[in-house]
Amino acid sequence: MTDLYKKNVFITGGSSGIGLSAAKQFAALGANTIIFSRKQAMLEKAVKEITSAKKDDNVLIESMPLDVSDNEMTVNVMEKAVKKIGAPDVLINSAGRSRPDYFENITCEQFEETLKVNLFGVRNTIAALLPYMKKNGGHIINVSSVAGFVGVFGFTDYSASKFGLMGFSESLRSECKKFGVLVSVLCPPDTDTPMLEAENATKPDETKAVSETGGLLQPDYVAKVMIKGIGKKRFIIIPGFMGKATYIVKRLFPGIIEAIMDWDIKKVQSR
Repeated sequence: MTDLYKKNVFITGGSSGIGLSAAKQFAALGANTIIFSRKQAMLEKAVKEITSAKKDDNVLIESMPLDVSDNEMTVNVMEKAVKKIGAPDVLINSAGRSRPDYFENITCEQFEETLKVNLFGVRNTIAALLPYMKKNGGHIINVSSVAGFVGVFGFTDYSASKFGLMGFSESLRSECKKFGVLVSVLCPPDTDTPMLEAENATKPDETKAVSETGGLLQPDYVAKVMIKGIGKKRFIIIPGFMGKATYIVKRLFPGIIEAIMDWDIKKVQSR
């Protein structure tokens, strides 16, 4: 998909962070863009930013409130969205949450909520839209994380959801090929977003030490790499050198990654 002009792009979690950056870049390329998020005020602010970035006046910019963890609501909202602008050519599942902590502090309720947003939310959105996408093809991008292929201290619920998303996406990719629907996963490291700011409030010191090794990316850069990856039809899209290097080393020499993280963790715990 090299020409995005007048293509339809749906983005959950599109009112902030990577989702918002992606929405602005898609609009600048001429794509009709509709964003979904839980908070109406944030949606309205985001729409103004996206509108100011759009290629021309023929580009449609829309928004709808949505909690992707609510399956019934997701089905209803997506049906209305398709009626409004048509079936998506590109679907970005960027809605997510992260509240890192020591495992014993993560309640059953928090664990369940994280999976409902990060994993079930993706399932709900795709289940609602795939019947439309199968008719004309398209591309689905699920936002995972480096923590989706490396288990990170303090992220037991988050890594569980993101590892699950990797397996879900790989299975779905195989099923969707015959319909001309491609599936990709975006795996960024720490990115300067409101979600990162929120997770820093509960993040253990050991987690901070491990995360610092991967560096910090800006959402505009991550979105740019994602769009480039869509054009190249990549399954796994990893922005930044450190993320790519971590993925390769983890696959070939997993003990090295564990040793590096253990070293960072022990330095914190010995203080």
